[in-house]
Amino acid sequence: MRPRLVLAATVSTVAALLSLTACGSGSGKSSAADNPYQLAVPGTIRVGTLSDAPPNVFLKDGKFTGFDNDLFTAVAAKAGLKVEFAATDFSALLAEVANHKFDAGSSSITITDARRKTVDFTNGYDFGYFGLDVPAGSSVTSFDQLAGKRVVVVQGTVQDDYATKNGLNPVRVPDYNSALNQLKAGTVQGWISPAEIGEQSAKDSGGKVVLAQTKLSSEPTAFAVAHDRPKLLAALNKGLDEVIQDGTWTRLEEQYYPGRAVPGDFKPGSGTVDYPKVTTASTAPSPGASATS
Repeated sequence: MRPRLVLAATVSTVAALLSLTACGSGSGKSSAADNPYQLAVPGTIRVGTLSDAPPNVFLKDGKFTGFDNDLFTAVAAKAGLKVEFAATDFSALLAEVANHKFDAGSSSITITDARRKTVDFTNGYDFGYFGLDVPAGSSVTSFDQLAGKRVVVVQGTVQDDYATKNGLNPVRVPDYNSALNQLKAGTVQGWISPAEIGEQSAKDSGGKVVLAQTKLSSEPTAFAVAHDRPKLLAALNKGLDEVIQDGTWTRLEEQYYPGRAVPGDFKPGSGTVDYPKVTTASTAPSPGASATS
């Protein structure tokens, strides 16, 4: 009788283990189905952004807003996702997306080949310009006068790249407030800025700073996603086309960049959807009305 009892106990144990394994497997499948985009918190997308770069990305009354962040919130809603923003330095943002501290990055990020090595990008959602901010009364009026001058840039931006490629040996700072403070203090002779941010900063300076010139960026801006999140990337691209088509993109363009003309060859998102045209006021500002980082 004892061998039979041992055998029965063994069979019972194996059956129990198989049952537990099956339950675990089923649980895993359910979890994957509940979190198809591999988010840190299922149903909520955690987004790294900046707090000091209006009108693109900034804090207002304790809430992250601006063109980029409002657009991202609308895009995420199309995928059924809630958004949780958190502030960071631009120089750290892409690495933090790549290592999953954030699920995505929103900060008027210009697409470049170098940045593609760190993250993937959604389709482009905006065009942008470089700006040259100088102290009021400065003799510097254009980018081609910067040789030998002391200029400031935010570290890791395309403005940093531009200054380096043109041999300007820039002063690098972590954020836009620091760049503006350097200019106001007279420790630098120019700030190569995202144009809209530079334009707004000049308006808020009380006449101490002026936007001297703008230069169109060659690449669009986009949201950043880690290389190993293809489903999330696809969902954001789909949502982006949907908010372009339903008029949300146009409304936000007109809200944050009133009067700004859209370049004729620029097509937001996949470029395959129709959308309401952006109204351009007859008193449209110079082409410096868009920022890019």
